[in-house]
Amino acid sequence: MTALYDVAAIGNAIVDVIAPTDDDFLAREHLNKGSMILIDQARAEALYSAMAAGVEMSGGSAGNTIAGLASFGGKGAFIGKVAADALGEIYTHDMRAQGAHFPAPPLTGGAATGRCLINVTPDGERTMATFLGAAGELGPDDVDDAVIEASKTIYLEGYLFDPPDARRAFAKAAGLAHGAGRLIALTLSDAFVVDRHRGALLGFVEDQVDILFANEGEICSLFQTDDFAVAAEALRGKVNIAALTRSAQGSVVLSADGDHIVAAEPAGKAVDTTGAGDQYAAGFLFGLARGRSLEVCARLGGLAAAEVIGHYGPRPEVSLRDLAVSRGL
Repeated sequence: MTALYDVAAIGNAIVDVIAPTDDDFLAREHLNKGSMILIDQARAEALYSAMAAGVEMSGGSAGNTIAGLASFGGKGAFIGKVAADALGEIYTHDMRAQGAHFPAPPLTGGAATGRCLINVTPDGERTMATFLGAAGELGPDDVDDAVIEASKTIYLEGYLFDPPDARRAFAKAAGLAHGAGRLIALTLSDAFVVDRHRGALLGFVEDQVDILFANEGEICSLFQTDDFAVAAEALRGKVNIAALTRSAQGSVVLSADGDHIVAAEPAGKAVDTTGAGDQYAAGFLFGLARGRSLEVCARLGGLAAAEVIGHYGPRPEVSLRDLAVSRGL
């Protein structure tokens, strides 16, 4: 079957609420700086009331990646779940307006559309508290066989290892992808997710994953070490391609053809690091779909990450395709 999509992503369909804050606020609200925790609806409403004025926009890790892919000019599909409510309508409109195929029907008579409350400190670090809502209801029945089989790469977000039904959706998507000869990419998403599901994640990586995305903290957590070089060596050979990001130090790409150390793209002050990893994956997967070298894939990822940390919000504000052309990529 000819691929219709460069990437089909499966993830939490989440509306992001992003607001500035300080370390004192995080301490008062018992939030661990730089972490992501799951909260219930009551806690979400209380935290929202306590936060400073901010902005609301469609987010979710895998959804952000598909938005970035579209900004590069790629063709993507997103599988996630929203409710039949106002936020769900906004999220659906945003994904489709960006050119993404978004086939899942909204949830009726259940939880509200999920939202992630993101508090950003002056150093650009984001601390997230997520009410999954309808996103947590994603299950195997929401995985569209035709979409998976028609995509070059299936991209899965590690956050989905929290809800059991979503993990079963992972397994279904992986089986369909391998049956159709497609690639499976996984992002570890968050070191705290790795801490909760280390054994299951490592097993999934070894058995199913072709391309792994992780930042330094996540890959060190996976192999329970503080030494990036030790973690990278432990990962070697477990996947075909590993793209490991190191913030200002750029990224390291491991593959059977050799290692590639790629410097970070020049960037101004980091305003908000939300979505940096998501956009790195967008650029990398776009380059891969276009047959670019792994070094260029990493540079495209770094370019997208540098753009997104310069403003509030997890999705690009300019055309990443135009930006790549201006940099000779």
